[in-house]
Amino acid sequence: MESPTAKISPEEIIYLDWNNALEILEKAHKSGLFVLIIGPKGTGKTTLVRKFASRMKKDLDSVNFSLRTRESHLVGSRTLDKGEISFVEGVLVKSMRSGTILYLDELNAAEADVLLRLDEALDDRRQLVLKEAEGQVIKATDDWFVIATINPLSHVGTKELPPQLLSRFPVRMRLEYPPEEVELEIVRRHVTIDESKVKDVKHAIQLAKNLREAAAVEELYYSPSLRETIAFAKMLNAGLSGRSAAEVVYANAYDQWGQVEYQKVMDMITSIFGDR
Repeated sequence: MESPTAKISPEEIIYLDWNNALEILEKAHKSGLFVLIIGPKGTGKTTLVRKFASRMKKDLDSVNFSLRTRESHLVGSRTLDKGEISFVEGVLVKSMRSGTILYLDELNAAEADVLLRLDEALDDRRQLVLKEAEGQVIKATDDWFVIATINPLSHVGTKELPPQLLSRFPVRMRLEYPPEEVELEIVRRHVTIDESKVKDVKHAIQLAKNLREAAAVEELYYSPSLRETIAFAKMLNAGLSGRSAAEVVYANAYDQWGQVEYQKVMDMITSIFGDR
């Protein structure tokens, strides 16, 4: 569990709210409506949630879903300690009891049985019957708040959310990659950029945009995130040229899909940064 109130001040979490996402979250929280954030990896979904929790001065519990996530991770499990059987609560039960913000990351990567158990807790009653603990009923506090994120179905391991679970999140936000000028400002907030290198960073942002657009129409397999733009700027500061930084941060990732894929990206780099 993260504790923003104890460890992180709102100012320490860098999030540029270019599409007014924080206000939407605040209004949903005030209205008691759970929120679903939809968008590709690397658009700042997790940073947005952490920033919101710190602004609200609330603790943040989180679950990152995958095929390995089990019901026991959410609700808990029985354990045997010194000959005595006890029940150890999972993150969902703890969050409901204490009224933290519960962050369900990559929810559409979870297995059906996990989603079914979660759906029980998210309906209008906001309660959960623990069959694992003699039918104990867990009732969420009035200020309990849940934010979930999902990736587009083009991402490996994702699947459609069941309609009944989707209905538990009546506020839906789309988080896309920011405009180029906003992406530059985000990079500036993470990396001190010498003015002589700003042109190269702008070129990298243009390259990232082109790669994302190509991935969106399935011309390429991978869509680079904001993290890569920040990494590019850091490699510039470390002394690499713009073209060399573009190769190691962007192009080389595509080599795993073969020479044709790699060469497409290298051609983009040459058109933007020029020949060596």
